[in-house]
Amino acid sequence: MSGTLGKTIDGYEIKIASERWEIQAAQKLRFSVFIENSAARANWHALSSGLDRDKFDRDCDHLIVIDRNPRSGPKVAGTYRLLRETVARRRRGFYSEAEYDLAALKMFPGNILELGRSCIHPDYRKRAIISLLWRGIADYVQRHGIDLMFGCASFSGRDVSPFSSALSLLHHRHRAPALWRPVASRGRYIPMDIVPEDEIEIRQARREMPPLIKGYLRAGGMVGDGAVIDNDFNTIDICLLLPTQAITEKYRRHYLGEREPARGMAV
Repeated sequence: MSGTLGKTIDGYEIKIASERWEIQAAQKLRFSVFIENSAARANWHALSSGLDRDKFDRDCDHLIVIDRNPRSGPKVAGTYRLLRETVARRRRGFYSEAEYDLAALKMFPGNILELGRSCIHPDYRKRAIISLLWRGIADYVQRHGIDLMFGCASFSGRDVSPFSSALSLLHHRHRAPALWRPVASRGRYIPMDIVPEDEIEIRQARREMPPLIKGYLRAGGMVGDGAVIDNDFNTIDICLLLPTQAITEKYRRHYLGEREPARGMAV
């Protein structure tokens, strides 16, 4: 693949934000999606600035898709926040460490990348912005030699009962290897094995899962041990992991441009 970062495809530019206005536009989009249009709790600084930002923003690369078509000027249609382990170790650690014990994950034999703050502007939900973001991530992964991606993904609300089948399916059939499996922090651990494996209704479990989580699973994703209630964002969080060598052949062809099946896909 020749690389998609910095390129414009059908009027949409895929890039790592390099200018102040680009980062602030991503933070403004996050504020709109996570705070204005959901039940997330905002602090005074967020409410006064209209920006969703925290201490990790300084350490992260901000992947954005910019719509270059509008007459009113460029507009950020989608964003992802990327934090490499090499940076996290020198700075403030990983964002996910507030919810998960990552000691085992840090023993993974390769380069790790944390993904977070994924969101798409409501005006672009029916367009292929998520596909463009993932093409950018694929390029970033190759440039930096990333071997595993991880991050928190969410179910809406703080009541696990509407998602009991989905959480149980994830626990019984999609857990990461114990050798490097993240575990929900002590005092915040919510069991995911709510329904016995032989009693799970698979179709119901799939209906309960948000599209992003289903997308990770189709790509070869796995989960950590236990869920966590995020009171600030009013969500039930799980830790998702995706070793790049485990990415399914379909996703490799689509995002990485590979024509032959990848080797070592089983983990």
